[in-house]
Amino acid sequence: MSEIHHIGDFKKVLEAALLTSPAPLSLDDMTHLFAERMERTTLRMLLDELKQDWQDGTMDLVQVATGYRFQAKAEYAPFLARLNPERQAKYSRAVIETLAIIAYKQPVTRGDIEEIRGVALNTNVMRQLQERDWVDIVGQREVPGRPSLYATTKHFLDDLNLRSLAELPPMEEFIQQNPQLDLET
Repeated sequence: MSEIHHIGDFKKVLEAALLTSPAPLSLDDMTHLFAERMERTTLRMLLDELKQDWQDGTMDLVQVATGYRFQAKAEYAPFLARLNPERQAKYSRAVIETLAIIAYKQPVTRGDIEEIRGVALNTNVMRQLQERDWVDIVGQREVPGRPSLYATTKHFLDDLNLRSLAELPPMEEFIQQNPQLDLET
């Protein structure tokens, strides 16, 4: 199948690449699959068709921040979890609050986070978020001391199955569930 002559073959190549890729594939990544030039509109059409093809199957084709990927449907999660019985990472309240502040208020400094939370920020919290690749330094604020500015990463969006920050739940909803945080400031 070194030569592709039929649109269905393009779709099969895309499907194979998406099913075997360890990370989401961007449209640019997918264009490299084919020797001939592939228009983005054609790629999107084929991706829409693949999504429809799998609608009644066990997997969903989803778009996240860094591209497209197949993932098991939610109803299969309890069964798949049995394959990897190790416990899912538990995050402290401080980690969750810090991540929420960064996600909703980015870019923010350590001082901004401490002001909103009302307590000093443990360095382990920021280290844990950076090691997970959910938060990164995106610059420095132009004030004395030039503190680092933190923001969420595309990896954070991918892990939450989001394409952009606009898909986060509304801040008001988050505040209702976490009244101790005053993100309005």
